[in-house]
Amino acid sequence: MEWPASLDEYEKLVIRMNTPRVVIDNAVCATATLVKVDSATKHGILLEAVQVLTDLNLSIKKAYISADGRWFMDVFHVTDQYGHKLTDESVISIIEQSLGTSHSVRSNSFKGLTALELTGVDRPGLLSEVFAVLSDLQCSVVEAKVWTHNGRNASLIYVKDYDSGSQIEDSHKINRIEGRLRNVLKGDNDIRSAKTAVSMAETHTERRLHQMMFADRDYERNSKMGHTASSPAITVQNWAKRGYSIVNVQCKDRPKLLFDIVCTITDMDYVVFHGTIVTEGHGAYLEFYIRHTDGTPISSEAERQRVIQCLQAAIERRASEGVRLELCTMDRQGLLSEVTRTFRENGLNVTRAEISTTREMTLNVFYVTDMAGHPVDPKIIEAVRQRIGLSNLKVKELPSIYKEEARDETAAGVGGAMLLSLGSLVRRNLYNLGLIKSYS
Repeated sequence: MEWPASLDEYEKLVIRMNTPRVVIDNAVCATATLVKVDSATKHGILLEAVQVLTDLNLSIKKAYISADGRWFMDVFHVTDQYGHKLTDESVISIIEQSLGTSHSVRSNSFKGLTALELTGVDRPGLLSEVFAVLSDLQCSVVEAKVWTHNGRNASLIYVKDYDSGSQIEDSHKINRIEGRLRNVLKGDNDIRSAKTAVSMAETHTERRLHQMMFADRDYERNSKMGHTASSPAITVQNWAKRGYSIVNVQCKDRPKLLFDIVCTITDMDYVVFHGTIVTEGHGAYLEFYIRHTDGTPISSEAERQRVIQCLQAAIERRASEGVRLELCTMDRQGLLSEVTRTFRENGLNVTRAEISTTREMTLNVFYVTDMAGHPVDPKIIEAVRQRIGLSNLKVKELPSIYKEEARDETAAGVGGAMLLSLGSLVRRNLYNLGLIKSYS
């Protein structure tokens, strides 16, 4: 490494110590690539590492996390989205460069776009109304993600001016957009909590959605929406002797699960000191030893319950139920408004959406239910496809992890045993690091 002449030896040492060391190993494990990260500790560095891997659509099958307050070491067992080890040298290079600098690989994705942040009460047809307003105001939607959870809606929509093809900077137009969208979000029932914001700053879309829904208190479960058999099982208890709070999570495995959990733990101002993540089949078992950023554990029953609620919400937000529809077609002004209006007119409610435009093509993913949140009649889906275009709108099967029936008692017992066994795994790691005298 070439050093500027102005740096003395101490400054060079500081730079070396604070630059993460990344090792990628394909020889140790037969089924996954090991990604090892060593670095000086700072708040949020675990999230940065997980975020880099998640943005590359990699699956984290196992992970071991350990920190002593000044230094942390993370080991991730990762595969590509097809379950294969990483062999593409360009992907490996991106991991090394991104983790070595702790920068997301997607940090420059939305330059030159205007970001619209929307939160409020969810209702059937809301997305159709939002896209209709944007079309009417000559805004082209380039990228967007929409999440719904516990009756709340959070949307992050990236737009540009249709006429100029560039970022919207006219303050009068921005005020009109905000005002119109706020009126849509308010509807008749959300006069106080509906919020809109316009941002020119770059942000990580999914982390920002988590922050928006957390700020909107979507974790406060609606009394009409009780726990289901597929709800994540979460426990939080204190290990007084060592001053940790121990968080155990057992749930269905899915893409980006670890990111969602670590994102919420970080944004609640907790630090993960040790952790073990294990996936088996469609199940995921995670254990974290956490403290507040000031070094103290969870101090009250109310705080413990809030952590459980917030982690449940973080896991559930992305796991929207419904039929997955994919729209792939030439992009044009007003397309999203027309498609979502067709959904609404046929009694379909959008529970989650991802909009992506590349050059002149658009790929849109919608998860839909009927207006009551129940499965959609296949005849209605076919009628909608006929109107939009059979070759443009296709039905995609949901991932099997969302369609499994509830575990029977035997499976639940095995899962519980695995959940409890994670404690011994983490204690063994602590013992090997010399941080405790015994793990028995």
